[in-house]
Amino acid sequence: LPLDLLSFVLERDPSKLVPGVHMKQAGGVRGIHFSSPDTALSFPSSQILVNCDLFPKEFSIVLTLKLGLKFSGKRLHFLYKGHRGVVEHWVFRGTQLADSQWHTLVLAIGSHHVKLTVDCSSPVEPFPSDLNIQGSRFHIGSRGLWKGLFSGLLRQLVLVPGSDATHQICPSSDPQLAALSVPPLFLDLPATGTEARVSVGLEKSCSEQLQGQLWFNPLKKGLYLCDGTVWNTVLELQLFQVPGMGLMAAMAHRSASGSAVYLWTKTGFQLYQNISTNGALAWRHFSMGNKYLVVSNSGGDRRFNKDSQADFSVIYKWSKRRKRFVQFQTLQTHCARDWEAFNIDGHTYLAVANHRQDKNHTIDSVIYRWNRLSKSFEVHQMLQTSGAYDWEFFTVGPYYFLVVANAFDGVTTSLDSVIYIWVNGNFQVFQKIKTFCATDWEMFQIDSRVFLVVANGHRLHGNGPSQYTINSTIYELDMSAQLFVRFQDIVTYAVDWEFFSLGQEYFLVVANSFNGESYSLNSILYWQGYEGFVPVHWLPTIGCSDWEFFSAKGESYLIYSSAKAPLSKVFMLKTY
Repeated sequence: LPLDLLSFVLERDPSKLVPGVHMKQAGGVRGIHFSSPDTALSFPSSQILVNCDLFPKEFSIVLTLKLGLKFSGKRLHFLYKGHRGVVEHWVFRGTQLADSQWHTLVLAIGSHHVKLTVDCSSPVEPFPSDLNIQGSRFHIGSRGLWKGLFSGLLRQLVLVPGSDATHQICPSSDPQLAALSVPPLFLDLPATGTEARVSVGLEKSCSEQLQGQLWFNPLKKGLYLCDGTVWNTVLELQLFQVPGMGLMAAMAHRSASGSAVYLWTKTGFQLYQNISTNGALAWRHFSMGNKYLVVSNSGGDRRFNKDSQADFSVIYKWSKRRKRFVQFQTLQTHCARDWEAFNIDGHTYLAVANHRQDKNHTIDSVIYRWNRLSKSFEVHQMLQTSGAYDWEFFTVGPYYFLVVANAFDGVTTSLDSVIYIWVNGNFQVFQKIKTFCATDWEMFQIDSRVFLVVANGHRLHGNGPSQYTINSTIYELDMSAQLFVRFQDIVTYAVDWEFFSLGQEYFLVVANSFNGESYSLNSILYWQGYEGFVPVHWLPTIGCSDWEFFSAKGESYLIYSSAKAPLSKVFMLKTY
């Protein structure tokens, strides 16, 4: 009889799913997603293989899954422990599973061969017939560890001793979802709102002895910052390289204890320098011979002006002698949300997104230009913005562009965000795009195609209700029309986008922050498919406000900061 391993672990308590598991639906089909390892997902093999010291000489494993993050483009890896615990590794080539589709696999083991059927195709490899299973366990979704946790969706997992199950399910009218024994809770379409939430808690207390330290938990892959009393929230982070030092990260904190710069080491990010800030909202690094950092301060500072209501953002310069960032120049800003640094015709510019002045959101944001004679940044151009949240500079051929994310004018979030083009030494309006509490623009290029994606936060007008479940939109530059046109809408609760590539594959990750009820949301990784970006991986986050991609020593990572939870997280992207 078929042994339904998935039902065995899911139905111990039929009233709820086991910890670390929640149900998802993809393409109208249910499966489970593993958010964390748990002991309830494993059990001794003796519970189903009674009075057996050896694994059955002939058996089949039936598996229906939808891969998450692509691990291996055209190969399936099968690992098992053979003689004396030595791990054997078999590779089935030509199995294309990472296409954002459901697939059903049948691994049939005979006396002298192993046959893998993927939606009905059959390569053959040799296989041993004397696997000892004394004291062994079945692990579902992982081996009880974070490392190797299955990132996709799992719908069916069945062990069939003594026979080749291929003939029991093939041929099938729907080979990708061919069913032998699917858990009953997957058979009905899920009701709205039944998806389980993932809660993340701290296990380490913050004390004076840990003040200023960033604690990295390799089990939960969490970064925790202590100010001596409580764990601080990281609002935004900026990653950059300093020659002779390596990879560094500046993290913005609103707390009175200031913000901090971290250095990447073998064990993760370690605290390197504390910097006094006032309601810091963002950092931006740039190079101008030397390395510089500029911080967006949103709180008054009496060090620069007796009027505590005035905001002053600060530029810091890297001192090669002191190996520290030192204060270089202060600039008056108005609840600055973002800085953008760029170069045009050999000149360096800084653009600040001034969010509001008192209760007035429609104010001037400022573009500064570096003056080589005075060795300081001076005002070059003023551009009117409405609750400006972000600037994004980019180039297309010989043309320079700057786009602002307008978020709120004091009444509504339904505003025109503006794309500017550089003409005769100044920026002029190129195109206006309707956005809804826009908080971020991300420009990216795939081959010769140029895209812009906006993070729309929520709809609000006057005293009406807020709507958080709205489309964020990807636009593509139409070269003939000389306009950005709508390419794809994606439903989000977004505040930030990050684009990155791994080899020849392209990805977008969205920072989902708040849906009107909860900050505990999945941020989603999208893969660039043939017709558009498709979701391939769900990352549990809490009030996610910023994503950054980086590489170190051949490994690729994603790090996010949270506006609500006292932690940041680092995700390693496993590729083969």
